[in-house]
Amino acid sequence: MGPVASGSAPGPTATATPGGAGDAALRAGTTPYTLTTADGRRRTYLVHVPPSAATATVTATRGRLPVVLVLHGGGGSARLAERQTGMSLVADREGFLAVYPDGTGRPQSALLTWNAGTCCGYAHGNGVDDVGFIAALLDQLPRDHPVDPARIYVTGMSNGAMLSYRLGCELAGRIAAIAPVSGALNTTSCTPSRPVPVIAFHGTADDKVRYDGGESSIGLRRGEERADRSVAEAMALWTRHDGCPATPARTRQGAVVHDVYGPCAPGGAVELYSITGAGHAWPGGTRPREQADPPPPAPDASAVMWEFFTHHALAG
Repeated sequence: MGPVASGSAPGPTATATPGGAGDAALRAGTTPYTLTTADGRRRTYLVHVPPSAATATVTATRGRLPVVLVLHGGGGSARLAERQTGMSLVADREGFLAVYPDGTGRPQSALLTWNAGTCCGYAHGNGVDDVGFIAALLDQLPRDHPVDPARIYVTGMSNGAMLSYRLGCELAGRIAAIAPVSGALNTTSCTPSRPVPVIAFHGTADDKVRYDGGESSIGLRRGEERADRSVAEAMALWTRHDGCPATPARTRQGAVVHDVYGPCAPGGAVELYSITGAGHAWPGGTRPREQADPPPPAPDASAVMWEFFTHHALAG
């Protein structure tokens, strides 16, 4: 779905710069934006612009910026995702836009979720069209920023990882690669239009979204308990779609096991980082709240996935 109103950046410090429409200065830092989708929902998101983009003049002939969409976990928010993942720091170092969308929830509720197919919370229960929201966001971003449409990537944590899997299934023509963290492939079907590069991260002791699948130790609300698919099932689906061998080449460094499935069909790539003994956390990141599982120090998921992303772009 497309937006029925163009994206806007609220507040006196916000900017909305047309990417490539003449010369325009970008403002470094993180800015809130709003977008009204075709279903009438007012959606919010943050855009982080690296200093390197802000200090240069943007012209029609200047290179466009890659984009990394970061989807928060269930009960989280765009602000929490920015702090938890440290993706804006990577964006500043590497020169890409980091974009943090917000899910939906009940009025005055901070419990924001995504409709990832069979999960989770308000978004799933109310049939929120989050695929349509992300598609509308991808339409809007190039109007406000100098975006390279061939280099748009999606990652997410937990429920956000589940949606990143779903976006890989349903928006394969617009997303160059995905990087789910501590999430399950909980879609009812997955028929991507092309091979989609996938790099996944998951702790083997995760009891919120279990590595081997099964019931979560928590429900977002009573009666919303669920059973997730295993990491192995997600890898089997993507290796099949991407034309990769079923058995990976494996390396181990301390608690980190790195599986690379390859060679794959042109355009395909599948990798998995399994962190032995780690719980439900963003590797190399921070806790989004005090009671959350401690993140393992390695790998640095944000930096590792960006390196993976740099090798993949949409064709032509």
